[in-house]
Amino acid sequence: MIKELHPQEVFSIFHEITQVPRPSKREGKIINWLKAFAVKHNLEHTVDEAGNIIMRKPATPGYEDKPGVILQAHMDMVCEKNNDTVHDFDNDPIHTYIDGDFIKAQGTTLGADNGIGMALMLAAITSDTLKHPALECLFTVDEETGLTGAFRLQDGCLNGKQLINLDSEDDGQVFIGCAGGIDTLAKMYYVPEPVEQEAKEGLLAVHIKVSGLMGGHSGDDINKGRGNANKILVRFLYQVMKATDMYVATLNGGNLRNAIAREAEAVIVLPIWFKENVRVMFNHYVATIESEISDVEKDFAMSLETTDMPAFLIPQEQSERLIQALYACPHGMMAMSKTMPGLVETSTNLASVKMKEDDKGAYIEVNTSQRSSIESKKHDLKQMVECALALACDEVTHGDGYPGWAPNPQSPLLEVTKKAYQDLFAAEPKVLAIHAGLECGLFLEKYPYLDMVSIGPQMFGVHSPQERLSIASTGKCWQWLQRVLETL
Repeated sequence: MIKELHPQEVFSIFHEITQVPRPSKREGKIINWLKAFAVKHNLEHTVDEAGNIIMRKPATPGYEDKPGVILQAHMDMVCEKNNDTVHDFDNDPIHTYIDGDFIKAQGTTLGADNGIGMALMLAAITSDTLKHPALECLFTVDEETGLTGAFRLQDGCLNGKQLINLDSEDDGQVFIGCAGGIDTLAKMYYVPEPVEQEAKEGLLAVHIKVSGLMGGHSGDDINKGRGNANKILVRFLYQVMKATDMYVATLNGGNLRNAIAREAEAVIVLPIWFKENVRVMFNHYVATIESEISDVEKDFAMSLETTDMPAFLIPQEQSERLIQALYACPHGMMAMSKTMPGLVETSTNLASVKMKEDDKGAYIEVNTSQRSSIESKKHDLKQMVECALALACDEVTHGDGYPGWAPNPQSPLLEVTKKAYQDLFAAEPKVLAIHAGLECGLFLEKYPYLDMVSIGPQMFGVHSPQERLSIASTGKCWQWLQRVLETL
């Protein structure tokens, strides 16, 4: 049982968190759970209009004159599951199991991002033995889909002068900076064309599916050579389109803007005489993709099967323009940092392609996200994506975006955090910036005096059903956090 793992004060809380549904933008159940937790432990707490929760605990004796410390994590989780997994993220608990040193979930994301950060905070604020300055625990909503909680956090509600973010995913690493990001959303409206009865005899419907990819975080994993199901599918569709008359009936791939697309599928309609040709093309194409990504993607699969003739098609000209736009749309790492070796500077993610309807009619929605530690390059890349998608789409819009967090290598909190790790584990922690959105940049806009670091235990496969949390690393992180709080 997870709740019996060591350190039990952390894992027992983490187990409880996994039992509470908490999708982004639908955090009501976890908010109520946190409020009940605060009441149970006699903790002062407030809930703001956004749903953010702040819990407070006075300094322990001897620490009253030290600057207050804010511990921070977000309460929502990315809700991804395998297609063959039945799971209702609004109502079902996460089904966890132990595999060696790892905690995993059965066919879904685990939610250790950022449930384990919450558990570490709650273990700290309820400890009877931990010595610490005045503590504030800030739990924010909707980090994963818009940083909404951080955006709406009010001035003046935090008293601490130092902030420890617990949303990092690497053992023995201290993060002191992060990339800024922005979303680009495109819509292509179309009038579905019925397939005429007399034309059906000369046509063939084919279902193509890409599956088995690793996916992962669109920032932290973007430089790891993982396949994007949308790009793999569209690349093949473009080849077919160049070879014969092709109509797109359905096209769907990916789910979340901050996750690399793991699966994608399409139904296309072709001249029936092209049946053998498309099979040959497909076999050659799969072999090509396998040769390109097999060193990273061990479970990649792609299928092509005949299927029932669809009732409606996307008009051919729009089908072609859509495929061209998606093929032209960049995806992946665009530049590496020149100031911090090994850090991705700029990237973009072709996250999802979905068929939808609204009061204006049927449309294809394309969702992408751009990241960069350099603000001007972030905006340059969003315009590049906009230009590509505008080849087919009627509307291309951008989200509000969020700022990056500029590193401060002279941070006093950083020095304490580094020394604590050295004292405990006889090793030097790595000091890095991360190519992902942390809420720290937004906190700095409202509280510019904050001294901040970000730490966390080792996780792999976040934002995918392969997400797993290291048990041993979580124990180390708990020791580390306690030592930092006792030393400040």
